[in-house]
Amino acid sequence: MQPTLVSKPDSVVINNERFRPYLTRDAIAARIKDVAAEIDRDLDGKVPILVGVLNGAFIFLADLMRALSIECEVDFLKLSSYGAAKISSGRVHELKSLDADIEGRHVILVEDIVDTGLSMEFLQKKMQEFKPASLRTAVLLHKKEATRIPLELDYVCFEIDNLFVVGYGLDFAQVGRQLADIYILEG
Repeated sequence: MQPTLVSKPDSVVINNERFRPYLTRDAIAARIKDVAAEIDRDLDGKVPILVGVLNGAFIFLADLMRALSIECEVDFLKLSSYGAAKISSGRVHELKSLDADIEGRHVILVEDIVDTGLSMEFLQKKMQEFKPASLRTAVLLHKKEATRIPLELDYVCFEIDNLFVVGYGLDFAQVGRQLADIYILEG
């Protein structure tokens, strides 16, 4: 059976809101390849553990992991700060903790998006409690103008304006994660 090629839509409707294309899968893949090369250089000779933040970071983490040439391990945790809203509630709740022991390990927190910075600050503090050998961050999207607190982010694929985005793991009330490209809310 021959695969069917589907062209990228000019817009998508999710939960009665219209979104238009913003970042293509090719642009995302190219940038992830660059970030993976930086991680390869920085952690050469080490075996880091990539800690993905569910649900949004799973696609980014998978692509980043495949782009690395160094050995690595993976684990996940889950936080909530959005619910079904388009903006962060400002309250971070841990829904699933790590299974791995990260004491003395080189840890890379993998997050889909940093906007207010509250979730990342929560994660960085929490991970430091486990005494990793090193702690780095890999972020797909950073809304720098929305970040309320000073943060050190090691690997950022894209800095974006304060836009509401979906696709490539990012959702709107749990819908839209499956889109291969990233879309922004029209308006």
